[in-house]
Amino acid sequence: MTAKPNTTKRVLSGIRATGRLHLGNYLGAVKGMLALQDDPEYQTFYMVADAHTITTPYQVEELRKNRRAVILDYLAAGLDPEKSVIFQQAAISEHFELAFYFSSVTTIAKMQHLPTFKDKVKQYPNHATMALLNYPVLMAADILIYMADRVPVGIDQEPHLEVTREIARRMNQDYGTNFPEPQRFATTGEYVPSLSGEGKMSKSVEGSFINLTDDLATIQQRLANAATDSGKGTIADEADTKLKKIYTDASGQRSDGVARLLTFVELFEGTDQRAEYEQQYTSTGIKYGQLKQQLAQAIYKQLAPMQIKRHELENNASFVDQVIADGNAKAKAVAQTTIAQVKEKIGLG
Repeated sequence: MTAKPNTTKRVLSGIRATGRLHLGNYLGAVKGMLALQDDPEYQTFYMVADAHTITTPYQVEELRKNRRAVILDYLAAGLDPEKSVIFQQAAISEHFELAFYFSSVTTIAKMQHLPTFKDKVKQYPNHATMALLNYPVLMAADILIYMADRVPVGIDQEPHLEVTREIARRMNQDYGTNFPEPQRFATTGEYVPSLSGEGKMSKSVEGSFINLTDDLATIQQRLANAATDSGKGTIADEADTKLKKIYTDASGQRSDGVARLLTFVELFEGTDQRAEYEQQYTSTGIKYGQLKQQLAQAIYKQLAPMQIKRHELENNASFVDQVIADGNAKAKAVAQTTIAQVKEKIGLG
């Protein structure tokens, strides 16, 4: 790993090993990872959050496969093992040890009232486990074990980051540790909506996502299934919604599907193209077939170079194995130092 200037600034981010990365992962997290990786002021640590994956129902063999698949997607997207520490969370046992120490300063009530916990319990009512409840505590350990003060994640993770800051403050006050209070590093695609239904793009909702590995025909098919309306209506600004604007069709029905589609237009074709479609929406009408074909081409144009690189990596298993081994070793060395310091502070060292 190429040496960077002496600095206390560190970055930690990770994505769960629940399948191939999709556009939401790329725009909401990976693009931020890439920006920070290329900033000489930061040391960057990027993990596969494989342990977080088991907080919700999963298949063992799928997890084994996905742990490596995320690494391949990271490398294909441009993460560089010469610039960043790329590793697997579960390979660093110190994460779990630190999470236990953090749990001693975290109340059950706090965890139960987090909106993310409530949402997951609704999604998996028969899987409300202690691991799910403690997810934010383990996330705090993931970040603070590397003394990271920047975390490139989507806006939906802000409640978890606030838990991390609260834990850092409590540990610093009670035990004299020197944990930073990390801030979210926002990207232009920090909220990427689902193609279908409500909420953000998610691997767990079929029809919601476009994978980074999808070919042009698959992207076209996924967009073809995205909801639209008659193509004509009115637009109102709505600053307090994630979709930013409210589209209402000619019959007076709200058209969130159109808002989602035009969000993708802006992300991949720019604000001018979105403005042009909005002008059509309030006058002559949008031809959605043409819009979706053009958008599919724009998305595939960005993904094609990653797909070529990923194919090359799939045929170079020894290189990928070495990236994982080196990254795990580098991450563990830093984590061991933090654990030793914390144990001394809390009376166990």
